Amino acid sequence: MVKAILIEKPEETQSAALKEIDLPDLAEGQVAVDVAYSTLNYKDALAITGAGPVVRSFPMVPGIDCSGIVADSKHPDFAKGDRVVLNGWGVGEKHWGGLAERAHLKGDWLVKLPDGISLRQAMAIGTAGYTAMLCVMALEAHGVTPESGEVVVTGATGGVGSVATALLGKLGYTVAAVTGRPEEEQYLKGLGASSIVPREDVSGKPRPLNKERWAGAVDVVGGEVLANVLSMMTYRGTVASCGLAGSMNLPTSVAPFILRGVTLAGVDSVMCPLKDRVEAWGRLAADLDMDKLATMETEVALEEVIATAPKFLEGKIRGRIVVPIAPDLG
Repeated sequence: MVKAILIEKPEETQSAALKEIDLPDLAEGQVAVDVAYSTLNYKDALAITGAGPVVRSFPMVPGIDCSGIVADSKHPDFAKGDRVVLNGWGVGEKHWGGLAERAHLKGDWLVKLPDGISLRQAMAIGTAGYTAMLCVMALEAHGVTPESGEVVVTGATGGVGSVATALLGKLGYTVAAVTGRPEEEQYLKGLGASSIVPREDVSGKPRPLNKERWAGAVDVVGGEVLANVLSMMTYRGTVASCGLAGSMNLPTSVAPFILRGVTLAGVDSVMCPLKDRVEAWGRLAADLDMDKLATMETEVALEEVIATAPKFLEGKIRGRIVVPIAPDLG
């Protein structure tokens, strides 16, 4: 028996509770992971509260992230004692996830944690930070360098935005951080932002083209914010789009693409190939200032996860939430 958050929906209404559950037998190709740390992400909050159709089957253990130690393995690439991290792959949606004392996971989903990142730091980074690194890699792949010009980060006080700001700042980029919370200016500048952009500057009905302003962008919002950002990109600028916190819709025109040669680069972290995952985690070990990472995180006990989840939907969460489950593991 292991302790876990369990989401159930016997009829029309779902519920979430901390329970003792039985895990199924370890299947071929699977790895049993003693979970040291997990996280609470926006997607987890949607799953736990039922505010979004995240969970595909019930009962479900949420938690799209976890880090821990291999306890048993039926996969050739992993052995007892390996330090591993998991992000995405539908875990916490279609497969039981990381908000539990132990998880049975497909070995093909796991990444061995690189030296220089602790199990706790891996979850302070989590899917949000790993996604931020993928966005930075997308900007680099499309030729955006620190010399290209300013890079804007939307939703900058959130998990992806916070890590993206810190990564870009350390890599030498001039970062403009978009936020609707002016009281967070010092937090964002401490991470590496050079300037703060009020959310109103990128809100409202977008024009096909606006004054050229940014050479690159990391966008987690979508909707009108993304449309406005696209209209303000400099010639051959690139936007790495990885979220839809504002909207799935994109009320724009072809003007930024055919008149300024702007690139809209989609970034998916859930089904990202293993090669790119390994590269991203290696880059995080090298390029993320761990002292700044520490300023982004808040710790929430497993017993407090359900009560904390609604705060995500209310926009009251800054940075990353780490859930210690067995911190003595390392």
